[in-house]
Amino acid sequence: MNMIKKVPLPICGVALGCAALGNLLQSYSEGIRYFCGVLSAFFILLFMVKVICCPAMFKEDMNNPIMASVSGTFSMTWMLLSTYLKPFIGPAAYYIWMLAIALHAVLIVYFTVKFIAKLQLPKVFASYYIVYVGIVVASVTAPAYEKTGLGSILFWFGFVTLLLLFVLVTARYVKCKEIPNPAKPLICIYAAPTSLCIAGYVQSVMPKSKTFLLAMLAAATVIYIFALVKAIGYLKLPFFPSYASFTFPFVISAIATKQTMACMMNMGSPMPILSKLVLIETIIAVVFVGYVYIRFLMFLFAAPQAK
Repeated sequence: MNMIKKVPLPICGVALGCAALGNLLQSYSEGIRYFCGVLSAFFILLFMVKVICCPAMFKEDMNNPIMASVSGTFSMTWMLLSTYLKPFIGPAAYYIWMLAIALHAVLIVYFTVKFIAKLQLPKVFASYYIVYVGIVVASVTAPAYEKTGLGSILFWFGFVTLLLLFVLVTARYVKCKEIPNPAKPLICIYAAPTSLCIAGYVQSVMPKSKTFLLAMLAAATVIYIFALVKAIGYLKLPFFPSYASFTFPFVISAIATKQTMACMMNMGSPMPILSKLVLIETIIAVVFVGYVYIRFLMFLFAAPQAK
């Protein structure tokens, strides 16, 4: 029970990173994909047990703007895991997917009313992207359920909120430079929203614009380099649950580059130079996810320290 109480809400972010990594590595091996899916499911189920056994702790987390925003990774993970389950449970996977989207929509309303309506700039962090742009995971997974129309709508919602949040979140980091150590890794989340929008655009939006796609990729690549430099620097910090920020953002960046390369080839404008970038980003994503997963296991299963 003590171990369950230790399960931090950001573990959902690691689960999300694992589920996305499985999709990134699917072209190498279906077995590797399902291995990543199992790792993801283990962490997400641990979190669900924690919520059931310790609802008061979860309720307390949801009163914290950082934790409440990070909670969006729970529904995002289930959107991805539903596609893993589809071959085994058939139509039931679609209902899991829809439930996850509905849950994320509820979070958007809750977060807007509780935190955005009473906005305090020092309490704004990059994790706010998760709440609003995170629903674009539905656009990425929509083709599995032949719902690209819904995926397209959610992409545009995510893209518009990305532009608005970029101004808000950047203003916060520029004007309020005081950031506590546990929250510092959150800045790596900057790498996720633009790349997630690229993946959602490629999967669900028709017709596509080469110029728009490449503009998004250029922006995503610049932000990726910024986040990578920050992540390498913050690895020197002691372990915090916010280490979860080192997973999904780097995985979805590799996915975005990979999907852009495939999309440009399909549109008759191959860009072979992207293949090297995909390989580098894939290796970085695997290293980060593997390292963070192990650090979370060490944190969860560490023997209690004697007082």
